[in-house]
Amino acid sequence: MLALATQAGSVLAAPQLCYRGVNLSGAEYGERDGAVNVNYTYPSEETVRYFAGKGMNIIRLPFRWERLQPTLGQPLNGDELQRLKDAVDLIQKHGMAVILDPHNYADYDKTQIGQAPVTDLAFGDFWARLAVEFSNRKGVAFGLMNEPHDIKAPDWLEAANTAIRSIRTVGAHNLILVPCTNWTGAHSWSTDVLGGGANGTVMLGVKDPIDFYAFEFHQYLDADSSGTHPVCDGTENAKRGLSDVTDWLRKNGKRGFLGEFGVAANDTCLDGLKQFIGVMNADSDVWLGWSYWAAGDWWPPEEPLNVQPRNGRDKPQMKVLIEGLGKKTPLPPSCALVKSAK
Repeated sequence: MLALATQAGSVLAAPQLCYRGVNLSGAEYGERDGAVNVNYTYPSEETVRYFAGKGMNIIRLPFRWERLQPTLGQPLNGDELQRLKDAVDLIQKHGMAVILDPHNYADYDKTQIGQAPVTDLAFGDFWARLAVEFSNRKGVAFGLMNEPHDIKAPDWLEAANTAIRSIRTVGAHNLILVPCTNWTGAHSWSTDVLGGGANGTVMLGVKDPIDFYAFEFHQYLDADSSGTHPVCDGTENAKRGLSDVTDWLRKNGKRGFLGEFGVAANDTCLDGLKQFIGVMNADSDVWLGWSYWAAGDWWPPEEPLNVQPRNGRDKPQMKVLIEGLGKKTPLPPSCALVKSAK
């Protein structure tokens, strides 16, 4: 599967969504100096095996920038880098692709990207160093940043373009997932929230020397789209946002990936989840796929959106997710996560 996923790209759309999976949370937990398996953790083999066994084929893997690069502009921490590599190895051992996700909300030690010392160049330096370690590795995509917020779209665009340029400069042809400001929300894509322009206008300025990227979106089904409420009173708004983004992607010849979405295990939410997945399944010409939020070995059972199994029992949301996976087929060239050099 992963071999097929790294062939040359194609202008043809996949007959179904390429990637459907889950966020395995845990490595982004705690403070930067936290101890592994005490304050934060990477996925266990039992957890990875479970989701692979359900037919999922991608893991979005959150981790903390400060822990991986303790000093801006300096080498990555060798021990933490090895833990990240071991996690990627484990996921790929079970036949799944990986999205590397610095889960920092466009901050480093609570300083926003673009403000000294967390300059755009510092962000680019981080990605250059990380890209070298996973350059052109089969089945590995680069998610630039989790949920930038409180940063104007033009300022975020400059930071994103700096990181993209750095990644390509070191020779990495991996697919790049480009998030946007305003928490990466699909529902606010066409709205100028902070001044400076809406994501849907400004982010057309993304510059990738090899033109191999997709936009990442997040969308929850509660009324404020935050994913912090165990209700789905915003389902219609969420579906409308996803539909609007779909139209935008098609109109502008772009591709999208839904990096986060999730619901509680009540009937209304489960119905909304089914509808939501149906929208994406119907538009695989522009959607690469999705990763549900969330699961992970340390997620508490009472967390409403959690799909981590407990005592050998599936969460109710898993039934809906499994129904939405579609048939397991070899990935076509249009699902490539590494673009071949020509």
